[in-house]
Amino acid sequence: MKILILNGSPHAKGATADMTTAFAKGAREAGHEVNELRCAFLNVKGCLACEYCHEKEQGVCVQNDDMRKVYPEILSADMIVFASPVYYFTLSAQLQTVIHRTYAIGIPHNVKKTALILSSGDPMVYGPAITQYWQAIVEYWGCENAGIFTACEKTNYTEEKRQELYRFGKSL
Repeated sequence: MKILILNGSPHAKGATADMTTAFAKGAREAGHEVNELRCAFLNVKGCLACEYCHEKEQGVCVQNDDMRKVYPEILSADMIVFASPVYYFTLSAQLQTVIHRTYAIGIPHNVKKTALILSSGDPMVYGPAITQYWQAIVEYWGCENAGIFTACEKTNYTEEKRQELYRFGKSL
């Protein structure tokens, strides 16, 4: 299976990256191809709502930015893992921008499974991010939710959390 991780953290060595690294290790050991894109380090601009992608050239965004590299990855993935820190109740702005720009390509029907990995400093902030993931990805895209994983405060950067994500990746 080809797995794409869309990591929305602006911290290359943050808690979100710690969890995606453990997941990717397990998934690779299980024989899957894993590619991680760090959304915060891409040059991706917000959707212009110009409708070029629907009215002029189907599935092609008028903007010439790093989404041109992201679209092929999304369109060839069997599974997408959305990973994000939660700063103020939702997915990071960097991940949101990439998700919004999938408007150009529509629902990627090749994606059969998704998962969500969230990190935070507070256990009470996950609700809106999980709801958004569930409604905008799982239900709208019509794919299977393979799992939702969270870490906060003292569970960030723990071997227990790494093992949980590693086992998840290995189980796919």
